[in-house]
This record gives sequence, structure tokens and C-alpha cells, in this order.
Amino acid sequence: MAEVKKNPHDSLDKLLRKFKRKLKEEGNIEHYRSKEHYEKPSEARKRREAEARRRGMARQRDEW
Repeated sequence: MAEVKKNPHDSLDKLLRKFKRKLKEEGNIEHYRSKEHYEKPSEARKRREAEARRRGMARQRDEW
């Protein structure tokens, strides 16, 4: 679990931003969002293939 230390001059908003940044760096949010609903293995494979296609198309677009 991410932990943020409070400095005397930190506001609540600043602490929340630090906490959210730390969660994002650790990958906790993405992990729990992906586990929120069951995903069949075939659906997971299709999603991974679609992501790979998008990355490939972006790479080609950047090379041109």
C-alpha cells in the first residue's frame, strides 16, 4: 500500500495528489481496475492483440 508522509506545510489537496501519483507509479489502480470484472481468456487475448495493433499503427505513423 502506498504511504505518504505529511509535512507541516502540506495541504490536503497536495497530499491527495502525492498519494494518487504513488498509486499510479506502483500500478495498483490499473491492477484493481483490470480485476473489477471477470474477463474471459479469449476476450483478454483480443484486447491484448488490439492494443498491439494500436501500438504498431502509432509506431508506423511516427516513422512516416
